[in-house]
Amino acid sequence: MFPFGARFALNWNIGLKRGIALASGPRAAVAIDRPATVTVLIVDDEDASRNLCRDVVADSGLRTRTASTTEQALEILDQNPIDIVIIDLRVPQLGGIELLKRIREFYPQTAVIVLTQYGTIESAVEATRVGATDYLTKPFHVPELRGKLDRVIRSLEIDQENRILREQLRTRPGFGGLIGVSPKMQRVYRLIEKVSQHNYPVLILGESGTGKELLARLIHRESADPEAPFIAVNLAAIPRELAESALFGHERGAFTGAHRQQLGKFELASNGTLFLDEIGDLRMDLQAKLLRAIQEGEIERVGGTRPIKTEFRLIAATNVDLEKAVKEGRFREDLYYRINVIPIKLPPLRERTDDIPQLADFFIRRYNTKFRKHIQGMTDATMAVLQRYWWPGNIRELENLIERLVAVSDKDFISEEDLPLEFHFAQLEPTAAAKQNLFEEATNTFERNFILRALEKSGWSVTAAAEYLGIPLSTLKYKMDRLEVREFAKRLRGA
Repeated sequence: MFPFGARFALNWNIGLKRGIALASGPRAAVAIDRPATVTVLIVDDEDASRNLCRDVVADSGLRTRTASTTEQALEILDQNPIDIVIIDLRVPQLGGIELLKRIREFYPQTAVIVLTQYGTIESAVEATRVGATDYLTKPFHVPELRGKLDRVIRSLEIDQENRILREQLRTRPGFGGLIGVSPKMQRVYRLIEKVSQHNYPVLILGESGTGKELLARLIHRESADPEAPFIAVNLAAIPRELAESALFGHERGAFTGAHRQQLGKFELASNGTLFLDEIGDLRMDLQAKLLRAIQEGEIERVGGTRPIKTEFRLIAATNVDLEKAVKEGRFREDLYYRINVIPIKLPPLRERTDDIPQLADFFIRRYNTKFRKHIQGMTDATMAVLQRYWWPGNIRELENLIERLVAVSDKDFISEEDLPLEFHFAQLEPTAAAKQNLFEEATNTFERNFILRALEKSGWSVTAAAEYLGIPLSTLKYKMDRLEVREFAKRLRGA
């Protein structure tokens, strides 16, 4: 929870004008420009009632303004930030209901409590329907008004906190579930904003584990109708002989075992989004049917005799080079150009290592909850190792690693000794910038890794490793010193 204090100390109407400063980073604090207290406007033409309300509000530690007519009230609202308005429905000129409507139209964040005469509950119901936050019947008891004010203030606190959280989600390092501050991810976010409100076909390109389905779901969620169906199909996971029925559906008796009619994924995605993952694995004959479905907006079930109209937004994804597949005759050229209207390439994790701290923090918090742990993060040395690793499995591999580390750790911070051995090898890789003596560096890297593997298999005993490698102990010690492996091996042995 944000430190709002016992009283709602953020003026609702000027919160956005005076600024909500959001620092970057996953643990960023929220700095809020807060005035001293809440301001309440009391609109009542009866002096006794107005003064009583004013005294109760002031005694509650809130700032007060008063008006005896709707004209005065609108003037005050126009010139001052007001958080709560208390209105007597019988106030002269416009009347309480009309004033309420004006407030709802021009000051939608301002809460309204209406005062109605005893026996005219219908007026209070009408005011609630128009947009009043709460109501009170006159004559009222002081504790009752105080209770109403407390409830309204708590409601404003929650609403403002939700507003800040939504703003933080928009400005934090990521976009709707995708996490990352790297320039390549920023380009992805800009593309999402451009394409989400249109129904153009989208082709998501990227290696396995980069989050292609997450991106597809985000595009759908940001669309004009996020409540519409989202149907995801992994084409690589469907047996080839069942793919046509799964996609296009079948009629009863269309083939052996078809005991009833079945709708396909295209029909299930009608008026929504169809996500075809691993589209490069789609059979050539089904590629032709897919092309017709996209172009004509109609499909035909297996065993069917009539076309069925269907409208859907197509998002396809693949980790193969479709241009190469077209040249080799494994993918239809016309289908390729039809689905490649808006291409979005998700970068592999090794090309966006600046995002690893935010991703790791996100996964640590996720698996802290799952395993009921309280791990606070990683040491700087551990993060340096992760940022040097080549991540062949991309974000999925990082998530699996964090899940394993959180599950077995009983410390406050994950240290480099907790990492599997292959992650440490990345530290010993020659840098891409090493242009001179590249062959020598590559040879040394191979020897380092080979010696470390031998030490691991030998229980980190140098003598046993020398025997395993079939070389004299002195030779192994010399190589360990020359290749700077000894200290590194000690750390790993301690782990």
